[in-house]
Amino acid sequence: MSHVIEPTSLDHARAVLGTEGTPVLVDFSATWCGPCKAFAPVLEDFADERAGKLKVIKVDVDEFSVIAGEVGIRSVPTLMVVMDGQVVAARAGSLPKQALAAFLDEALAR
Repeated sequence: MSHVIEPTSLDHARAVLGTEGTPVLVDFSATWCGPCKAFAPVLEDFADERAGKLKVIKVDVDEFSVIAGEVGIRSVPTLMVVMDGQVVAARAGSLPKQALAAFLDEALAR
């Protein structure tokens, strides 16, 4: 079972992004994006490893363009770390799992 949340509505996406007390890793992606597809297994594996400590959500920029616009997404994939509804870190591009862990851990240490 995948621990990557794929929102079913704008309200669902906003509810996950607004989670309090648990960090949220957001993968802004698109179905037509090759690098996004290549990154998907890394994200799934990472989400499975961090289940219970972290929420991981995949936000399709075409389906949820309102959210993508609100946070200024200009390229996909873009990764963001959200804590208590606030963006604490962001970076464009995908990462290998070890670098993804470092990005998240550094963001949460701030």
